Amino acid sequence: MNLIGEHTDYNGGFVLPVATPQRTHVELRPTGGHEVHAVSAQEGCAPAFTIGAERPVGGWVDYVAGMTRTLAAMGHGLGGFELRVDSDLPAGCGLSSSAALEVAVGRALREAFDLDLNDVEIAEAGRRAENEFVGVHCGPMDQLAAALADTDQALLIDCRSLARMPVAIPPGCELVVIDSGQRHSLADGEYNTRREECERAASLLGAEFLCDVPQGDARIAALPPPLDRRARHVVEENMRVEIAVDAMLRDDAPALGKLLDASHESQRALFEVSTPEVDRLVHEVRDRGALGARLTGGGFGGSIVALAGSGTAGTLSQPKLGARVLIPPARREPSRE
Repeated sequence: MNLIGEHTDYNGGFVLPVATPQRTHVELRPTGGHEVHAVSAQEGCAPAFTIGAERPVGGWVDYVAGMTRTLAAMGHGLGGFELRVDSDLPAGCGLSSSAALEVAVGRALREAFDLDLNDVEIAEAGRRAENEFVGVHCGPMDQLAAALADTDQALLIDCRSLARMPVAIPPGCELVVIDSGQRHSLADGEYNTRREECERAASLLGAEFLCDVPQGDARIAALPPPLDRRARHVVEENMRVEIAVDAMLRDDAPALGKLLDASHESQRALFEVSTPEVDRLVHEVRDRGALGARLTGGGFGGSIVALAGSGTAGTLSQPKLGARVLIPPARREPSRE
């Protein structure tokens, strides 16, 4: 779950994800040959495919096939296998279920075929699978968070250098993630459209990435719409991540909450990735006493993250819109699974 820093990763900026307690488990058995047979406890059997002849079929197995094709392209030898997936992480809720699957598959392949891969390399393989095979032009955040983040602290990632720094959640506050129930699919096209708009804006500004453009640059307002709005969101959101880290290091939960609010408004008005249903959920949890709340994930539905004072998060756990709580208010033990 991304605490703050939305659509900054593929723009060369900063992000601040936190791991959720949900897990995607993969069981894998080598079988010889080159055929792959995969089944999901949630989605059922997938069409079999052959390593070296992978083709997208438009289902969850594309993330598995994308990983085998990418790892082979990276020089790793693979054989056929049977695979079973079981996950309590809902798809389409903005919490990187595809990245969790890619990383879990990568780790299972590493163990089964004795591949020389570290977790950062597995995350990079997952990003390439998503970009080049599935067709979602995401940045590196989701896969790095699935591979490296913990549940008890945030992970500041510089998405250009991949440098990372753990940042503690301020004491006296809790995070709650609520699924709006409105499914989204980043492969449907709007996500890629936003990335294309950002790349066009950066090109017009003479920058490699939008996050290279300084906040307040007068040229942003001179861009043609909607590129002016897209660029302003990215540049200001990148700065909000840095200010959020400073607030967390000072244990200033109210300041962090205000930044979450500002981030949501920017996603709604400037980047235009929120929906009326998500906006209502954000306003509801604020009315119930949240210090701040925002849409998290790629947008167009999915989940929100809310910041609450210690002992008050339970009041956010009964939304009126039929949404469900994915991270309970209780403190969680760290995990690297």
